[in-house]
Amino acid sequence: MTEKKYLTMREASRKAQVPEYTMRYWETKFRLLRPLRLASGHRRYTIADVETLLEIKDLVFVKGYSLDGARKALSAKKRQKKPAAAMPAAPVVTKATLLDEIKKDLRQLIQEL
Repeated sequence: MTEKKYLTMREASRKAQVPEYTMRYWETKFRLLRPLRLASGHRRYTIADVETLLEIKDLVFVKGYSLDGARKALSAKKRQKKPAAAMPAAPVVTKATLLDEIKKDLRQLIQEL
């Protein structure tokens, strides 16, 4: 059985073992926690949202961080992940080198004909 793509607030609350009212409050304090909102106003959480909830819960309840400290720790962690996940920059191709490559390819095609 495949896991659902979106979870209701109750399902996310049970997975993270955090009360729903705490999740609502954390949404106001943490920018990283932004569940999808349906037109009816109901929240839908992704697995990434639940993982963020678990990280916040660990920082606040286990490690004793304040909400401000947990927010700073999470944002620092996300900043560290970005450069590692970013793809290496493509080599810079100038118009001259591109034209040279096209000329080579055309010469090879002419020779083959």
